[in-house]
Amino acid sequence: MSIRNVIAAVLILASFALLIPGLTLPLLSISVSITFLGQTSEVFNETRSILQSIKTLHESGNDFVAGLILLFSVIVPFVKGALLGLALVPHLGGWRYRIFAFVRSISKWAMNDVFVVGIYVAYLAAKATENLDAIIHVGFYWFTAYCLVSLLALQLMHVDRLPAVEATRE
Repeated sequence: MSIRNVIAAVLILASFALLIPGLTLPLLSISVSITFLGQTSEVFNETRSILQSIKTLHESGNDFVAGLILLFSVIVPFVKGALLGLALVPHLGGWRYRIFAFVRSISKWAMNDVFVVGIYVAYLAAKATENLDAIIHVGFYWFTAYCLVSLLALQLMHVDRLPAVEATRE
């Protein structure tokens, strides 16, 4: 295995280690207040992780949105990491490149980067509004780190179209 692929394998494992707290730790707090007759009262304050948000959306009947977040923030990252790990297994022969090419082709649709930017935009919008406030928590940084490390692992990996044994025969 090349040094690039060894580094990629370590980064794949690191991405899983970053993803789990990114999904479970608090991501964002949003609070809403109202000012009436000079008195400010907080009317809403919620702090949630990604997994808590999915559960709350599901329980409130927003299954489509919950499903999209579940698919693109939970299922796709785990499947992508597992497939990248498989692409590094030498015994898979020609399947290695097919798996790698598949992951590379779906990575542009993974939407993790869009999710991170969406959370950040929501944070900035809330900060710009007088009666709305947002606080980004540690889960956001874990999830953002997962996105970057996972992307770096994919970029560093090198898988030949043909396994080394077959390439030397031709």
